[in-house]
Amino acid sequence: MRRLSAAFVDHPATVGETYTQHMAMAFSFGGRMVLAGFACLLHGLLPFLFAKTGSGTIRVLYEQMVTHRRRADRAMPDLRQPAE
Repeated sequence: MRRLSAAFVDHPATVGETYTQHMAMAFSFGGRMVLAGFACLLHGLLPFLFAKTGSGTIRVLYEQMVTHRRRADRAMPDLRQPAE
């Protein structure tokens, strides 16, 4: 039974999140990517619409992900490294 429960918590723990926190973050990112994807499709048909939506969304999501991971890295010491 431990292995099944580990499947839900191992990866979230690598980024300093609980399962629920990770799910909320993934849903948030996924929803924004879907909306930006639709904007890009509309932009392809009507180039005067959503000219910067796709690139802007990518930039914001990347910044949030990198910033979030850096905060988590500082909050959680790397247990693979020996203590000083």
